[in-house]
Amino acid sequence: MLFVSSIPTLSRTIFASLLLLFAAGAFAPLTQAADTLTIYSGRSERLIKPVLDAFTASTGIQIELLSSGTTELVNRLKAEGDRTSADLLITNDAGSLELARTAGLLHPLNMREVERAIPAQFRASDNAWVGLSGRFWIVAYNTTMVKPDQVKSLLDLADPKWKDKIAIPNSGSEYLQAGVSVIRATYGEEKTKQFLQGLKANADSQVYQKSSQIVDAVAKGQVALGIVNHYYVYRHLAGMGAIMNVAGVGVVKSTKHLDSAKLLVEFLVAQAGQKLFAELDKEYPLHQDVKADPALVERKSFRAALVPLSKLAELREPTLTLIEQVGLR
Repeated sequence: MLFVSSIPTLSRTIFASLLLLFAAGAFAPLTQAADTLTIYSGRSERLIKPVLDAFTASTGIQIELLSSGTTELVNRLKAEGDRTSADLLITNDAGSLELARTAGLLHPLNMREVERAIPAQFRASDNAWVGLSGRFWIVAYNTTMVKPDQVKSLLDLADPKWKDKIAIPNSGSEYLQAGVSVIRATYGEEKTKQFLQGLKANADSQVYQKSSQIVDAVAKGQVALGIVNHYYVYRHLAGMGAIMNVAGVGVVKSTKHLDSAKLLVEFLVAQAGQKLFAELDKEYPLHQDVKADPALVERKSFRAALVPLSKLAELREPTLTLIEQVGLR
């Protein structure tokens, strides 16, 4: 599910540094396999590599990580076909994983461990992709420029009173595309178009490629508000909530290392792997028995929009068309 709502204000927290240490014996070895797995990853390396390093320490299985944009990686898998060296695909967006699944690029998984650990709404119907961690697309605000009750929803950012006071992701952002898709599915084409037009007018030139740039602009008072993923806000500012998407993983259909790939999936969905996402990245674990960082608002406090994650793929093209019509850059 994706979630749309207001949430209570998070405490303003600024971290000068964050140091996390892992003991070499933290996880019992799962296998002595000597395979090397090649992962195509659309996630920032700093968010995923420490988790993969823990898997290597636990199993002895080495990881070769190729990081790039998710769309580029899906297109690369299509072009490479059965010749690809990739064993798994990791993305920061469920819609991209569903596109890969419908293109026949991913291997369905019949794994009880996955079905026990991850609720059905966070994985494909055939388990060809599995959600690993959740993040909310939220409004971050400068506490010296905005009062919490001035913005109750993402849609409020289209109000003319925020002219030249907001920062937004660019049109190529998968977060923007997924968020707009949910708004379209919930409120319809016309209201979504009006929202995008207001967003474009209010942001003007304050359009960024990275969430960290938006957070910096808000923190420095260059703008009053911005749209980012919640874990960026956790490091810098207070915020209020919006849309939930998931990072996830799929095993590439033509992998030559299926057993080792399954071991990695099992590690990522098990409690040990899920705790790493919670502790390292301040994301919401999807395993029902693993708690999020206590500084974050409890996930159960959000009201769910009835838009399945699997719908994001079919919603993407008309969403991109609408974004292009409005002229977001």
